[in-house]
Amino acid sequence: MECRVGCAACCIAISISSPIPGMPDGKPAGVRCVQLTDDNKCKLFGKADRPFVCINLQASEDMCGHSNEEAFKNLTALERATAP
Repeated sequence: MECRVGCAACCIAISISSPIPGMPDGKPAGVRCVQLTDDNKCKLFGKADRPFVCINLQASEDMCGHSNEEAFKNLTALERATAP
């Protein structure tokens, strides 16, 4: 499955514990990544300083669903289920 351009659910709904340029402590769930453009595209896509976790995250139907709204719902539920 390919990511839906402009979805950005994984860049907002989930927490990222590794450093992100501009967010040295990562980002909490529900917080928009500072590397997102106004149209929800990653400024770091394809660049060496993109976090490893972001590079390795693979879109899947289970995670992303069939719409941006479903992706936010699924990822928010996953984040809550896996929170410490």
